[in-house]
Amino acid sequence: MNSYLVGVSAAVALHSLLQLFMTSRMLLRKSSIISSKKHAWLLFASDQVFAFAMMSGGSAASGVTSLNRTGIKHSSLPNFCKPLHSFCDRVALSIAFAFFGCFLLAMSSALDVVWLSG
Repeated sequence: MNSYLVGVSAAVALHSLLQLFMTSRMLLRKSSIISSKKHAWLLFASDQVFAFAMMSGGSAASGVTSLNRTGIKHSSLPNFCKPLHSFCDRVALSIAFAFFGCFLLAMSSALDVVWLSG
């Protein structure tokens, strides 16, 4: 599940960098950032899809990390975070950043809605 979060995070980073590049190019040309309603709808839909993907990746990784922290009581699997404490802390920080990225994508979607309603 953590590999799913890494994959989704990479896709979101690529999407965000592409969006930043396109927006910067439009600003340098001094033209409208969003060229048409179709473009705005595409940005809105992609922001929504990536926000939901980040939420699902963060949720899946947090479930696995929780099991690693507590162990599984009815089986012989131990608490993996006792010997790997710094690794588990880094994974928790990664999950927190995934949820923060989801929040930022939600804000981007809200800005798309404002543009679409205008």
